[in-house]
Amino acid sequence: MSDLTRLPDLALRSHGGSVVAASDESFAERQALILPGAPAFHPHTFGARGQLYDGWETRRRREPGHDWAIVRLGMPGVVRGVIVDTAWFTGNFPPYASVEACAADGYPSPDELREAAWVEIVPRAPLSGDSAHEFAVGDGRRFTHVRLNIFPDGGVARLRVHGEVAPDLSLQEGMPLDLAALENGALVTGCSDDFYSSPGNVIAPGLPRHQAEGWETSRRRDGGNDWLTVRLAVPGVIHVAELDTTNLVYNAPGSASLTGADARGTGAAPDPHAGPAVWSELLPRTRLQPDTRHRFRLRTSQVVTHVRLDIHPDGGLGRLRLYGTPHG
Repeated sequence: MSDLTRLPDLALRSHGGSVVAASDESFAERQALILPGAPAFHPHTFGARGQLYDGWETRRRREPGHDWAIVRLGMPGVVRGVIVDTAWFTGNFPPYASVEACAADGYPSPDELREAAWVEIVPRAPLSGDSAHEFAVGDGRRFTHVRLNIFPDGGVARLRVHGEVAPDLSLQEGMPLDLAALENGALVTGCSDDFYSSPGNVIAPGLPRHQAEGWETSRRRDGGNDWLTVRLAVPGVIHVAELDTTNLVYNAPGSASLTGADARGTGAAPDPHAGPAVWSELLPRTRLQPDTRHRFRLRTSQVVTHVRLDIHPDGGLGRLRLYGTPHG
């Protein structure tokens, strides 16, 4: 996994993204661009529009111009990199692509978006067939939408827009907040093991549909335990913790605990291996059941910026929710 893909995909369909408009989708639908998972391909599967592709494919242009697709980011933020993946498109991929971005308030229509102030974040670059093309982005501004341009036409399997979530939390001012939610700006900063699936999944929006949409570790044989750390969306006091083992039937942890740290003013994340002087107990080691949403009331008034989840000895978690009151 590259450093770029360790950041969340702001455009992912399961993160709330949508392809709100496209110039054309004659051969394959635009929404496939942001579907989770790797694109699939089954040869000799033909429909009314030809070979079926898991991606977005436009018709052959016979007039000047180029094709494009506008994506509303499910989680607005600062884009650090883009991946344009032409997987399985070999004789029908676009030879060039570029990416633009804009910041639009409210809920603009496709027509309004076409008139927005777009800025280029990935200049026009050559593409090859059946390849994932990774482009770094240096613009540090917050964006809500991106536009993929392909020249002149063709097919793209997936568009990934990796970056740092930068939500507008003003609507929730004065209200309790899920301090660990990815969409609110939280981030998983470390873990002991991500053998089967990413620890970042535990703070993703919505409910996990299966094991792969949670976090699952390999089987430990050393007598230790697995863990992950979360940088909260904002500093706060956690009142309720939800540890969800949904879909983990034979591989749920036997127990779990939570500790917290306040890193305000330090300029660095706390060491996940530091002792009790840094990490203080929020939830003592508590038994968990398989395939269950557990909710625990926390008796603490401590303001924390980071939380460490320990699972014993191994296994996984579908979701971690930490509901509390923002502070400062």
